[in-house]
Amino acid sequence: MLRLLAGLVRPAAGALLWRGEDALSDLAEHATRLAYLGHQDAVKPGLGVAENLRSLAQAGAGGRDVGAALEALGLGRLALLPARMLSAGQRRRLALARLALSAAPLWLLDEPTLGLDDASVALLGALLARHRERGGAVVAATHLALPLAGAATLALQ
Repeated sequence: MLRLLAGLVRPAAGALLWRGEDALSDLAEHATRLAYLGHQDAVKPGLGVAENLRSLAQAGAGGRDVGAALEALGLGRLALLPARMLSAGQRRRLALARLALSAAPLWLLDEPTLGLDDASVALLGALLARHRERGGAVVAATHLALPLAGAATLALQ
């Protein structure tokens, strides 16, 4: 489902619509509408924690504040640490911090809680809530419930 929503595969039947229009007619345009977080964290181990986010921000991820993104996921004190030194949970939080930089209205998340402790899941919940408060949407495939008030659940067989 996430791959379909991301435009990576075409629907076998029907159409994927964005505001009433075929979302997949212009894949480049559709890509600007979404931020995708998969199983791989896409962290550059040779860069520092903050550098990973700055490189993304400079590439046009929406121009939001790198410091605020680090703090949103509890990574402020690790900002200068090389990413290769991070634990699995810290790498996941760094990947999630990329979402805080994104201006995309649609966030597609594949197992976003992978490797996170309870405190980090709470930080993720707050990040997702802020995104939704700003009018954004979140679609997450997960085995664990997300701390997201009012979220609809679709159980797939």
